Parts: sequence; C-alpha cells; structure tokens
Amino acid sequence: MTGQARRPRLPRPGLHVTLSLAFAAIAALVAVLIGALGYHAAARLIRDDETADFGAAVASVDRQVEREVLFPGDFAGPSGLSDDLLRPIRVTSQALDPDARVLPGTARLDLPSTPEDLRLARSDEPGRTATGLRVLHGDTLRVGVVSLGGHRGAVQIIQQVGPTEHLLAVLRIRTALLVAMVAVLAGGAGWLLARGISGRLVRLTAAAELVAASGRLDVPVPAAGTDEVGRLGRAFDRMLVRLATAKENQRRLVQDAGHELRTPLTSLRTNLAVLPALDRLPPSERAALMADLAEEARELTQLVEELVALAADRRADELPTEVVLADVVRGAAAQAGRRSDREILVDADDTVVTARPDALARAVGNLLDNAAKFDPAGAGPIEVVVRGPRVEVRDRGPGIDEADLDRVFDRFYRATAARSLPGSGLGLAIVHEVARSHGGAAFAANREGGGAVIGFTLGD
Repeated sequence: MTGQARRPRLPRPGLHVTLSLAFAAIAALVAVLIGALGYHAAARLIRDDETADFGAAVASVDRQVEREVLFPGDFAGPSGLSDDLLRPIRVTSQALDPDARVLPGTARLDLPSTPEDLRLARSDEPGRTATGLRVLHGDTLRVGVVSLGGHRGAVQIIQQVGPTEHLLAVLRIRTALLVAMVAVLAGGAGWLLARGISGRLVRLTAAAELVAASGRLDVPVPAAGTDEVGRLGRAFDRMLVRLATAKENQRRLVQDAGHELRTPLTSLRTNLAVLPALDRLPPSERAALMADLAEEARELTQLVEELVALAADRRADELPTEVVLADVVRGAAAQAGRRSDREILVDADDTVVTARPDALARAVGNLLDNAAKFDPAGAGPIEVVVRGPRVEVRDRGPGIDEADLDRVFDRFYRATAARSLPGSGLGLAIVHEVARSHGGAAFAANREGGGAVIGFTLGD
C-alpha cells in the first residue's frame, strides 16, 4: 500500500555459507537415512532373536512335558528342568500348581495368574500352550504357559522385554548422536570446501563491485587456477585491460582532436572577424578571404568526418561478408582517381576475403589520397598491388624519412615534410584501425628508386 514503509530485506547468505549448509544438509540426510535403516535393521534382528529364543524355550518345554509325566515340583531345586533348559537362552520359568499358584520353590517373579493360566493348569492334556505379553511393575514381559496335563499344573516361560528395549533405546541415542556428529563434521568440511571453491568467486565479485562503484580499471583481479573460476578471472582481467586501453585511447583522441581543431577554428574566427569590413576590401583580398574561408571549412569538415570515422566503432553496423578484394580496391581506385585526377593502376588477383567492404574501401581510399597528396607532380601513375590478403599502394613521391616510418600510422602525426600540406593526420591512422580490426596490420616502407609503399594485410 502507498505510504507504508517497506520492510527491509534480509541480507542473503554468502555463497560459501549456502554451500556449507547444503553440504551439511545432504550429509545429515544421508546419515539420517543410513542411521534409520541401520537402527531398524538392528532392532528387528535383536527382537527377532529374542522372539526366537523365547519360542525355542516354549517348544523345548512343550516337547519335554509331552514325553514325560512331570509335576510342578519337578521344576523346583537346583536340578530343575527350567534352569538347565532356559538359562543358556536368557529365559526364566516358574511352575504353577493346579490352582495356578506359583510354587514357592520355583518362584522367579510375582506374576499374577490369569484365567488362561488356571485353565491350562487344570487341563487334562499335556503340552497345551498360550503365549502373550504382560506388564508387571511397568516392565513388559513375554509369557508362555505350557500345561502339564492330568490336572497337575502348568509351567510359565517368562522373558523380560525391558532389557532389550533399553538396549535399543541406547542404540537410538547413539545413532542420533552419530548423525549429529556427521552433520557437524560435514558442515565443517563443507565450509572449508566452500571457502576453497567460492573464495576466488568472492574476491572476483569484490573486484567487480569495486570497478562498478569507483570506475577504476586498475583493480587487481584474482585469476589463479585452470578451472572455470580461473578462466572467468582471466577473462575479466583481459576485459579490464581492454577497457583501460579504450579509455586511454578515448582520452588521447579527445586531447588530440581538441588540439587539431583549435588551429582551423582560430583561423576561421580571424577571418570571420574581417567579414563586416568585406565591402571595404579590394576585390583581390576579398576573393582571397573567401577562398581561405572555403578551404578552412573544407579542411574542418574533413577533420570532423575523419574524427567521427575513427572514434565511432562501426563494426557493429557493418557485418563481415565474403568479398573479392580486387573489386573493393578497383571501386576505391575509381573514386580516388576522380577526386585527384590521377592515373591509378590496379594489379590484383582474385583473392576472396571475409571483411567489411565499406571499411576496406575507406582504408584503400585513404592510402590512395595519401599517395596523391605526396606525389603531386605526377611522376608516374599510382600503383595498387593486391596479392592474397595483402594490399600495397606504391607512389613515386619523396618517400618517408626513416625516423617517421614507425609513426606514420599514429593519430594526428604529421611528418615534417607533410606539415605544409593539407590533411588532418588521421587518414593512415584509420588504415591502421581497419587492418587491426580485421586481424591484420598496416605497414610502410620506402620504395626502391624513390617513393613509398604503404599498405595493409588482413588476417584469416
């Protein structure tokens, strides 16, 4: 309901607590099942043995009274039948007279007589038997009564059930203690095992939360082990490295772009300040001012376009597809030829590559524009050679200083000889990015006989 305060959510237990509790629960369940099954099997075996002993004692007395004519007094004294037969199987006996009273010499327990005892004691037929359970002073007894026949009395076979049940009660308590001990030990073992399993995950989670909270990308990441947790840690570490690299590249791009944009903007502001007095300028200065404005606007537009092309990752917008590399190169060469009014010769094989056609066309176009800019005199045609996944653009310009060969693909870098020429210093940087995104690399070298060879390769 609106306006009511929400109940605070209880914190969820950690992964190691959950795992340890799960281990303890499973171990306790298994221990309970084993303990219960073991107890019931042992209890049944003990009870069955006791019942079998009692039945054997009753059967022995029954056979004895059927073979011999016995009187209640025969069971009295140290030579009595009951002691010899029943002591080895832990069963006792006492004799009943014809009135179902216990003979003093055979009395073991003060067990009250029942009508069934009286009926058997007065029976004419020997060996008639009745068995059942009776309770005396809170103790359960198993009682069997065997008639002596001829109205001579009967014999009671008595087995105390209490000691057996006491033994089983002790067994139950010990089984329960064992189950509890197993559960505690399993919980402790589960805690240690869970800490070993989840410890790296907990540290990895802490590192991820620190990155999310602070934005820092230099957080140490646990990456030990060869299992899935270790692989996850290494993947997360590589991701942070790539993010840090991307962030640094973005910072450098913004700084370099701000620096490069400052010059044309300053020149534009200077020329715009003169526009109010345009009518008072001589025609030649007026034409020069307008041409300067147009050139600066063109260069600023080109710089912005190349900045956008370099900063915006367009790989998500253009899917790789199989293309004939020669077709892409010839299309880019035709456009560059129209822009520069230069002859461009293409020598290409029929290599098919999996790549982004628009990105490749832009990279080849930048190479051709660069060659046309540094070979304005037209000492010869610009040559493009395609062999396999390798594209080379060859010109007959002044070449590249040895000190600049390793830096020509840096963003905004312009060699000393190129600083007087138009351009933003981003064209070859775009070539480098396109090659890298296709698993290849850009290269630059001086051409034998004069000029330069600049190009790129594509990966598999």
